[in-house]
Amino acid sequence: MTEAPLIISSHDDVDWICLNRPEVSNALNGTLTDSLYTYFNELRNNKSARVVVLHAKGRNFCAGLDLKAKDFDVSERTVAEIWSVQRRIGDIYRAMRRCPQPIISLIQGAAVGGGFSLALASDIRIAADSSRMSAAYLKIGLTGADMGSSYFLPRLVGVSIASELLLTGRFINARRALKCGLVSEVVGEEDLKLAAQKICNELLQSTRMGLNLTKEALNFGIDAPSLEAAMAQEDRHQVMLSMTEDALEAISAFNEKRPPKYEDK
Repeated sequence: MTEAPLIISSHDDVDWICLNRPEVSNALNGTLTDSLYTYFNELRNNKSARVVVLHAKGRNFCAGLDLKAKDFDVSERTVAEIWSVQRRIGDIYRAMRRCPQPIISLIQGAAVGGGFSLALASDIRIAADSSRMSAAYLKIGLTGADMGSSYFLPRLVGVSIASELLLTGRFINARRALKCGLVSEVVGEEDLKLAAQKICNELLQSTRMGLNLTKEALNFGIDAPSLEAAMAQEDRHQVMLSMTEDALEAISAFNEKRPPKYEDK
């Protein structure tokens, strides 16, 4: 029996989702694309997962689009059909930003094209020292800006480095990615899951709504028209959460020097 291209396992309120096409460096074919979109889109109404960890089987994180897959053969398609495929893939990254749960990506080996964008669309990126990332779209005759790269990269590393990476298609290694703030941490490949678990443990000490609304505030704040606009949303979030039972529990636990027991109320 053929294994599923996306393996989902849940432990202690964390969903671990694994790209499972190692024989082709986890390149995105139609089935994997559909599976990723369905998963991230349904997260919006998922009340069990509080944090998501995206990782991959094999040597490489994701080689981008599977150019050999029949799903994406554009040689005999109309503009309308190619447009449909383009939007179908892009919906993954939009769904990743819309879902309320924080997403942690664990990057080993190559993360290229659409695979790079999976990391970019995540909230936290941890890289193995073996990792190397590239937008790469220019290398196949397209523009360097695709799958959110022109949006994510300048906000993460600044316009100058983003321009360099998108205009050349060159790779950025783990050391430089850490230096310019593209990733939060660089560890040995064998320590990727341990590093993710440590962050998950910290995230899970917060309330569900606290995590969800912090991600929402960050999404809004990065494009907020002014400080006033960003702070207006922060004010609404804080007043709303201060009225919850979990907020009262958090204060009690802090004063009593014990772990809080949240009930999502």
